[in-house]
Amino acid sequence: MDNALALKNPNAVAVAGDAGFSARLAALPARSKLALGVGVAGLAAVVLAMTLWSGQGDYKVLYANLSDKDGGAIIAQLSQMNVPYRHADGGAAILVPASKVHDVRLKLASAGLPKGSVVGFELMDGARFGQTQFQERLTFQRGLEGELTRSITAMAAVQSARVHLALPNQNGFFREQQKPSASVMLTLHAGRTLDRAQVAGIVHLVSSSVPEMNPKAVSVLDQTGALLSAPPEGGPAAGLDAQQLQYVGQIEAGYGKRIVELLEPVVGRENLRATVTADVDFSQTEATSEEFRPNQGANASSAVRSQQTSEQAGGTPAQPSGIPGAASNQPPVPATAPLTGAAQPLQAAQGGGAGGATNSRRDAVTNYEVDKTVRVTRAATGIVKRLNAAVVVNHRSVTDAKGRTTQVALTAEEMDKLTALVQESIGFSKERGDSVKVINAPFKADPLGKANELPWWKQPEVLDMLRAGAVPGALAFVALLVFFGLVRPVLRTLAAPPVPQPGSHVDLVADDAPAATPARLEAPAASTQLQGARQLAKENPAAVASIVRGWVSGEAPGS
Repeated sequence: MDNALALKNPNAVAVAGDAGFSARLAALPARSKLALGVGVAGLAAVVLAMTLWSGQGDYKVLYANLSDKDGGAIIAQLSQMNVPYRHADGGAAILVPASKVHDVRLKLASAGLPKGSVVGFELMDGARFGQTQFQERLTFQRGLEGELTRSITAMAAVQSARVHLALPNQNGFFREQQKPSASVMLTLHAGRTLDRAQVAGIVHLVSSSVPEMNPKAVSVLDQTGALLSAPPEGGPAAGLDAQQLQYVGQIEAGYGKRIVELLEPVVGRENLRATVTADVDFSQTEATSEEFRPNQGANASSAVRSQQTSEQAGGTPAQPSGIPGAASNQPPVPATAPLTGAAQPLQAAQGGGAGGATNSRRDAVTNYEVDKTVRVTRAATGIVKRLNAAVVVNHRSVTDAKGRTTQVALTAEEMDKLTALVQESIGFSKERGDSVKVINAPFKADPLGKANELPWWKQPEVLDMLRAGAVPGALAFVALLVFFGLVRPVLRTLAAPPVPQPGSHVDLVADDAPAATPARLEAPAASTQLQGARQLAKENPAAVASIVRGWVSGEAPGS
C-alpha cells in the first residue's frame, strides 16, 4: 500500500503567504514598530526642513544704517505686508528675500518709509499759518543744515554728519553786523580717513552755501574730537600733507616707469625691479631788496627833480672926481654886469672920477632824482633736490646644445651700459648729488603668483558653494541615515515570506486510500525550512519518496 502525502490544512500556507500588509505590520514586535515609526517621522521632518529651506531662498539687504525709529516703522510695515525679514549687523540692516527687494522698496516708498533722521527743505512745505518770523528763520536754518548733512554724508568715507550753523540777525548797520559761522561733526567709517583736499572741499561746500560766510569760520571735527580743518602745526616744516605726499609719489612712480620701459626690451619682461626715491623741497622762501644808484656820473643821464636860484646885487653910486668941467659934470654910466657871469667893476666916471663900491650874491640849489630798485624773489616749491635710483637685474638665461638652461651673470660692460641708461632716464645730475645703483642678482625660480596662490578648497568661490550646499547636503545625509538605519530593515522584514515551523501546520498521512492531490511544496526560503524538510525525510522516508516520484512523473501520487 502506497503512502500518500496530504496536508491537514492545504490552505494554511496560502493564507499565510497572502496575508495583508496590515496583518504583517501587526505581527511585528514592538521594537520594530517603534523603529519604523521613528524612521518615518525622521524622514517627514527632513522633507519638511528641505521644503522650508528651499522656500526661504536668498536674502538681500533692504535698507542699512537705519535709525531705531525708521527700523521699527519698516518692520511694522513688513509685518502688515506678510513679508519675511531678517536682521543683520546687530540690527543695523534689514534683509528680505532677494526676489522681493525691489517690490518691497517701492511699496515702502509709497508709504513714506524710511523717513530718515535728517530733514531738509521739505520742512518748508509744512509751514503753518501764523508762525512768527523767528520760527520761520529757525525752520529755514534746520532745512539748510539738513541739506548740508545729506551732501556731506554722500561721501564714501563719511558714515554720518551733523552741521551746526550760527546765523546772526541782520541789522541796518553794516559795520555792526556779525559774520555767520559753522561747525561740522563727522563720523567716519572704520579704517577710513579724509585728506586735506577732502576736508577743504567740505569747508568750501559749507561756506559757499551760506551768504557772507568766510571759509576760515568753518570748523570740521571727526568722531574723536580732532580738528580736521586746522592747518598743520609748524607750517610746511612740520611735515608733508596729503597733496605733497601724492606729488612725491607721482614723481617717484614716473621715474620708475621710465626705467622699466627703457630696460625691459633689453633684459626681458619680469627680469628687473626698479625703485626711485625723490627728495623734494616744498619750502617757500621770499626775499625783498632795495637798491639806490646816485646816477651822477659824467656819462650818466640825470633827471632834475627841482632847481632853485637866488641872486642879490648892491653898491654905492660913484662920486664925481677930476677936473671940473664938462666931462666931470656927466651922469654916471649904468652898470653893465652880466646876470649869470662874474660881477664886473663899475667904470669910473668920465673925467677921471673914482668909481663907486659894488657887491653881489648868487645862490643855486638843484635836486636830482635818485634810482631805487625794489626786488621781490619767491623760490618755487616742489623742486627736486636729489634722486636716488636702485635697480636689480636678473641673470641672463642661457640654453646649451643639450637643452639645459642656466643662469649667467651679466658682464661689467653690460652693467655699465645699463647704468648709463638709468642715469639718462632720470636726468642724473652729479652737482645735485644724485645716485644710481644697478646690481645683477639671480631671481627666485618660483613665481610669486604661484607661491601666493590659494588652494582650490580655500578659494572664496568654493567656500561660497560649500556654504550654499551645506544645509541641503546635511539634510540629505540625515535622511539616508534614517532610511537605511531604521526604515529599510523593517521593510525587509515585512517583505520576507513567513517561515513554516515543523509540525505546526503540516500533517502527513499515509494510508491505502487514494488521497487528494497534495499541495505543491515550495522550496525552502531559509535555513529553518531546509531543516524541517530534512527532519521530515528522516521520520517518513516513504512519504518523501512518493512525493519525489510524483514530481518526476508529473502525476499525482497513488497506491
